Amino acid sequence: MAQSPPPRSLTSPRPPAPPGIVASPWHHALAQPDRPAVIVADTGETLSYGDMIRGANRLANLFVGLGLRPGDCVAFCLENHIRYGELVWAAKAAGLYYVCIARQSGVDDLRYVLTNCGARVFIASAAVADTAVAASRDLPGLMAFMIDGEAPGFASYEAAVAGQDDQPVEDRSRGASMLYSSGTTGRPKGIRHPLQPVSPHVAPPRHRQMVETYGFGEGMVLLNPGPLYHTGPLRFMMHAQRAGGTVIVFRKFDAEAVLRAISRHQVTHGLFVPTMFVRMLALPDAVKTVAELGSLRVVIHIAAPISIPTKRRMIDWFGPVLHEMYGGTESVGTTVITSSEWLAHPGSVGRPSAGTELHIVDEQGEECPVGVPGLIYMSSGKTFEYHGEAVKTAASRHAMGWYTLGDVGYVDDDGYLYLTDRQSNLIISGGVNIYPREVEMVLADHPAVADVAVLGVPDPDFGEAVRAVVVCRLPAVSGDDLARELMAFCRARLNPVKCPRMIDFVAELPRSEAGKILRADLRRRYWPEGAGLVV
Repeated sequence: MAQSPPPRSLTSPRPPAPPGIVASPWHHALAQPDRPAVIVADTGETLSYGDMIRGANRLANLFVGLGLRPGDCVAFCLENHIRYGELVWAAKAAGLYYVCIARQSGVDDLRYVLTNCGARVFIASAAVADTAVAASRDLPGLMAFMIDGEAPGFASYEAAVAGQDDQPVEDRSRGASMLYSSGTTGRPKGIRHPLQPVSPHVAPPRHRQMVETYGFGEGMVLLNPGPLYHTGPLRFMMHAQRAGGTVIVFRKFDAEAVLRAISRHQVTHGLFVPTMFVRMLALPDAVKTVAELGSLRVVIHIAAPISIPTKRRMIDWFGPVLHEMYGGTESVGTTVITSSEWLAHPGSVGRPSAGTELHIVDEQGEECPVGVPGLIYMSSGKTFEYHGEAVKTAASRHAMGWYTLGDVGYVDDDGYLYLTDRQSNLIISGGVNIYPREVEMVLADHPAVADVAVLGVPDPDFGEAVRAVVVCRLPAVSGDDLARELMAFCRARLNPVKCPRMIDFVAELPRSEAGKILRADLRRRYWPEGAGLVV
């Protein structure tokens, strides 16, 4: 009998920590004060480096004047606003934790985050005034400010900062984000990293990757159409501004407007999530063929799985400029992959980036052989905690000091990582473990399927049964015949135990602005009751 290959630990050797790169928008504000730091593409608003940093200095001085001390927390809830960079750079300069909250949050979720993070200052915009007022009412010790308007319990932001000194705050170490997980399956978790005793003008270690891997630098133009409260768009914006680039943001994603912006602004870099690619690919051929994409050097996609057909079509269209990055808000490591690597290893999310260790671990805590799925652990020398969640923090750590984001996957003989699914999405049907992502990837290959989610639903015999929720490319074709065809399509490619026994057709799936399927919303439709075609 052939022996199984030995377990494999994948490591990009971690060199001694280099001195931090001095990279700061304050430097660019002095050297090129009129250069645009951010442009809101769909409103035409532009903010220069000089104005952004003067605004950040005024706000940082306001924070200090209000008595906030290093390590205190401030919270922001607003749309992709021209002032977003001003807010986060002010918190960074004042040595504070800053929490960026989804603008579409409901009252209960917003109040939960404000309470959980212990925010001392809350800044919201008039666009979310009703929710912000209701969520922050009667929270003890919370000082609240409103941008672009007035609201009960909120002071005017513009009036509060107007009289502040526009010179930098001195003698404060670098603040840090305290971002919350997306909460697609439950309450979001606040991810908190220890503050570092370094200047705000010293970039975090990941900035080196932006410079060396993706060519971030002066003259770059980053198209960044995602929500700035989300980890990827926020951090990429800040890295681009540390490098002296211009960031193009949108109040709302519009596929055709994005293509126009690439040409108009001579975009060099782009950051997307897969659902944006799907919407761009769905544009009429007459729109796509006239798109001018020659300025693009690097297009990165993050945050959610991408189907193999979608990525092939994007590489065919945009050229071999696509890069994928897998990681998480926890910042314990990343894997990266180029277009050429992906074409040789389709479906992979890459190999560990410099300084990242990667381990695939079984239920006993031992490392898995090549090709065998297990829980993905990574390590980069950085630590974190889920704020106020000691049990969840402990569950994320391996005895060897590695961390898991809860994803399951395996590596191939060349060291490339493939995601199987999230541990929390596991379906147990008749005692068999089934990962929805494997089924979703098969169904996504069918030409009639535009989007798909797979989940477990109650079943009296097996505990859970596999159900697929499908969005058709042409809604008129949905029905029992297509459901049977899709189930046969799966059975020809997967163990029948893993195949859906029920298929529902919907107009669209619930997704976050980051492109992640909101599985909690889907499950509420089916637990404890469900309906659909059973074969």
